[in-house]
Amino acid sequence: MSYRLEYAASARRDLKRLDFGVAARVIQALERLATSNRGDVARLTDVNPPEYRLRVGDWRVRFERNDLTRTITVLRVLPRGDAYR
Repeated sequence: MSYRLEYAASARRDLKRLDFGVAARVIQALERLATSNRGDVARLTDVNPPEYRLRVGDWRVRFERNDLTRTITVLRVLPRGDAYR
């Protein structure tokens, strides 16, 4: 069962600022997550509603996952040092 990907405005802005190669790797990792639920994913603690992060090299993708509607909403794509602030 695959999930549908949705991008918040902030995530689209983040992706546009990335180098083309990095953006392609991030999008490929997100598509892999959506179709096969594979990737380096961890649930973030002390965040409500629950958020998750996907690690793609030195970049972190913050997202929300809704199992009822089968959607993944990408919130931000940030360098590792800025992703958890």
